[in-house]
Amino acid sequence: MSTPTAEAVADFLDRADSCYAEYEQGYADADATLRKLERHIEELRSAAEE
Repeated sequence: MSTPTAEAVADFLDRADSCYAEYEQGYADADATLRKLERHIEELRSAAEE
């Protein structure tokens, strides 16, 4: 059984991978990718604080 923190980390990694993939495929520019990653990092921080 995984912990909520482990689930949050796995979710973050999936979302980060998606951001990078969109950027590499040309679907998002660097600024948009960084904004998305910043949002995902904040979500991860919030989950870790719970």
